[in-house]
Amino acid sequence: MDIDAALQTFIAESRELLADMESALLSIGADGQQAEAVNAVFRAAHTIKGSAGLFGLDDVVGFTHAVETLLDAVRDGRVAIDDELVVLLLSCCDHMTVQVAAVEAGVTTDAADTAAQGAALLAQIGRYGTPAPAAEPPHTPHTPDTPDEAGAGAAEAGAADQWHLSLRFSPDVMRNGFDPASFIRYLSTLGRIVRIVTLTDALPPAAQLDPECCYLGFEINFATAADKATIEGVFEFVRDDCTLRIVPPRSRIADYLRLIDELPENAPRLGEILVRCGSVTERELQAALQAQAAAAGAAPKLGAILVEQRIVEAEVVEAALTKQRQQRQGGGEAKARESRSLRVDADKLDQLITLVGELIIAGAGAGLLARRHGHAELVEATARLDTLVQQVRDSALQLRMVKIGATFGRFQRVVHDVAREIGKDIVLEVSGEDTELDKTVVEKIGDPLLHLVRNAVDHGIESPDEREARGKPERGTVRLNAFHDSGSIVIEVGDDGGGLKRERILAKAIERGLVQPEQRLSDDEVHALIFEPGFSTAEAVTNLSGRGVGMDVVKRNIAALRGSVGIRSVDGQGTTVVVRLPLTLAIIDGFLVGVGGSVFVVPLEAVEECIEHAAEPGHSWCNLRGQVLPQVRLREHFEIDAPAPRRESVVVIRHGGERFGLVVDQLMGEFQTVIKPLSRVFAQVKSISGSTILGSGEVALILDVPALLADVLARQRVAL
Repeated sequence: MDIDAALQTFIAESRELLADMESALLSIGADGQQAEAVNAVFRAAHTIKGSAGLFGLDDVVGFTHAVETLLDAVRDGRVAIDDELVVLLLSCCDHMTVQVAAVEAGVTTDAADTAAQGAALLAQIGRYGTPAPAAEPPHTPHTPDTPDEAGAGAAEAGAADQWHLSLRFSPDVMRNGFDPASFIRYLSTLGRIVRIVTLTDALPPAAQLDPECCYLGFEINFATAADKATIEGVFEFVRDDCTLRIVPPRSRIADYLRLIDELPENAPRLGEILVRCGSVTERELQAALQAQAAAAGAAPKLGAILVEQRIVEAEVVEAALTKQRQQRQGGGEAKARESRSLRVDADKLDQLITLVGELIIAGAGAGLLARRHGHAELVEATARLDTLVQQVRDSALQLRMVKIGATFGRFQRVVHDVAREIGKDIVLEVSGEDTELDKTVVEKIGDPLLHLVRNAVDHGIESPDEREARGKPERGTVRLNAFHDSGSIVIEVGDDGGGLKRERILAKAIERGLVQPEQRLSDDEVHALIFEPGFSTAEAVTNLSGRGVGMDVVKRNIAALRGSVGIRSVDGQGTTVVVRLPLTLAIIDGFLVGVGGSVFVVPLEAVEECIEHAAEPGHSWCNLRGQVLPQVRLREHFEIDAPAPRRESVVVIRHGGERFGLVVDQLMGEFQTVIKPLSRVFAQVKSISGSTILGSGEVALILDVPALLADVLARQRVAL
């Protein structure tokens, strides 16, 4: 692997591990999972430290090692976990994130401010009485006089309670960008190198020496509590440039036998049993299987190969064979399922979606020409092509669908930190985290959701004293929920606080001139006032709120995503903000309608049915099977100057639990719609969310259903 590519892999994996680390820290103390959470944090820190050591990132290794030492003390019970320690570890997680970001940017991470922050955190870690262990003194390489001396060392290691590593680097290891000594130095962070013997038997005469080649091998006696896979992981990046054999200490044999006996009845293969108990690593197993496949004549048994190569003891193999026989007698053979995933650059996905969009437009044009010429075979061929393009479209869009749980997970830290800052006890409950939507929508909805969550914590949840006085539990709850509804995604941000205060909001609105004193407003209209620019009922300005900046930005950003936002609130019981968003911003199924010479697109998921009725100019409603259906005449709404037909059509739209009708001249059928954003010149045009290109090359405008619904509801309120 190229060193730059390996470093990028380290950066990506470190960020994932740091996110897992933060999530585990925030879950400490919940439902008795403290030990498991601490172990998860320790594993994340340990992995980051190990990988950083391979790249010579000494500042990352040093800081993370101190954090790991503290976590080890927590795991051993020498340090008690409490809220103060969790906050410290979260700050350490933040500092490690800064370090990784500096590595990605290619800048030094020992800048004055970063170094000062790291030093302050290390000082806090030191208060727990767990300073980072001093580094092992450097080991003096010893060259054996004879090969027998090396063998004696190996025999001594096998008899002692130590691991024995036989390590041979390939001649090209340094040409490939790796320093053999760095791997041995990092190995010492996992335990104690008791003895190291340097082998020079491959060293050529001085005249033939190549300074860029490595001719050395090492026999290492190693004392550690780490398992075999962890030791092997030290050499992960150099495994293609070395030969490594790891012999476990005798004390591990009994552990392997016990683990084999405790394995569940679902691992019938010998190699799988040995890997699960930890006596063989996955890489060692694959190498042994390759040797078995390459053997001439009758293939030797896998167990014999592993024993012959001194990878595992014979008694461990025998115990695994016994377990295998028991499993085969008790039930059938279970097939292991492998989960495969592939990292793909987001820009490549965006380019794919763009090309699919152009393919849809080109396909629509080909279909239109085929129908225009009336060639039956060509029409049939373009129809098949259209079906395949639709399948490609669905598959491409599915690639960009991601779960919203990662976005929700970010807010655990927000709630934790903000609640602590303002002196409240608040927990975040998350549901629907497996709900999927387009990654572009996920990226853009993060900031609006952040405003809503902070508002719920700051404004929604009362202080502990107020909650106790009202008979509520001292701990408040903020809820995040997501689910699909009618082709859209609905995200709810709720709290069990005091609810919106109607009279206070109304008084503030009258004071600012937003509402006339004699106006009568419904609860929904009053609640909607909090989305007005600069509107705030906070009595004091704090670091979190009170400046009237936030809720209007939320509404504007959600509207830019072709979404809508509403509020449900009950005085004394809490508030829920409901955000409705489209699943994707790239390609949708649309329904074409015509008015005069203009063509409009209605998102298909909003269309409930289509009916025809005689034109009734001036009416803002129609009779739909005995029910009053409010309607919008697109001809009048967009002031289209064209004669109306004798009979018109009504497209019944359902959105967010409300129904209304669109009165149009003609229905033109379904159409795969590639969404093209409007330019800034048309940014203020209401009721239009975008445009698309038809097969004929003409432009059709995409209707903004939430905006049309808001217009209908406004006219209803005026009528009342």
